Amino acid sequence: MIVRPHEHWLTRIFVWHGSVLPKIFSRLLLNFLLSIAVILMLPWYYSLGIKLTVAPFSILGVAIAIFLGFRNNACYARYVEARLLWGQLMIASRSLLREVKNTLPDGTSVDSFVRLQIAFAHSLRMTLRRLPQQETLSRYLTPEQLSAVLAVQSPANHILLLMGNWLAEYRKQGVLSDILFHSLNNRLNDMSGVLAGCERIANTPVPFAYSLILHRTVYLFCIMLPFALVVDLHYMTPFVSVLISYTFIALDALAEELEDPFGLENNDLPLDAICNTIEIDMLQMNAETALPPKMSPDKCYQLT
Repeated sequence: MIVRPHEHWLTRIFVWHGSVLPKIFSRLLLNFLLSIAVILMLPWYYSLGIKLTVAPFSILGVAIAIFLGFRNNACYARYVEARLLWGQLMIASRSLLREVKNTLPDGTSVDSFVRLQIAFAHSLRMTLRRLPQQETLSRYLTPEQLSAVLAVQSPANHILLLMGNWLAEYRKQGVLSDILFHSLNNRLNDMSGVLAGCERIANTPVPFAYSLILHRTVYLFCIMLPFALVVDLHYMTPFVSVLISYTFIALDALAEELEDPFGLENNDLPLDAICNTIEIDMLQMNAETALPPKMSPDKCYQLT
């Protein structure tokens, strides 16, 4: 995620990092070169007796803009929902640990439970980003827990099971009443709901056919656009064509980024920073002093 301070409007025009321009620069360069080739072929173009006008491109451009707007809204809604789910995870984690510490007798160690909560957040992050989990989870789980977690299809879900087993042990010992256990179990259900919601977003992309038709239409529009502009604009064709193409291609590229909000693109959610916040909160609530450093944006104003 890009976290930039407020800047002067003129400075923001030339911002490079965080925009989709680095990703689409080669495509815009091809459009620019195509426009130059069209200018050079203008005499031959006239000899064919074919003349494209901007009228059909104006109508098609409006239609493409509308459908790109719908697609970007759908992708941004996925992004917002994903951020809300991770916000709910932070709330549920803090509430669960607070209730556990307030409910269990004084002097009861909750260190292992705290590390299970931290491991759940990291496991969910790495599952959504399809990253290996063994090295990170080994810092929070015992070897037996780690082997059991890595052996199942959903490691984060198994960590929830371990947390439930931890609470169930105190219930069997009579330390937790049925009412208190039910209350704490509801917090685990909230975390399970976050897990299911994130899996739903990650495993259910925007329908491929819908994205494909927009993708094809945008690029066919940008390829044919210079042929319609060259008759009236001549040597200004490359600049106008690149400007119009930048608008449509950038919106298409941005929608691709937002479609998977859990990825590692510039504009995706900063899951590393969120997990870092959860870990620090859990350790501080447990009165521990060995805390990881707080993550902050790098020199490019980016959080991962």
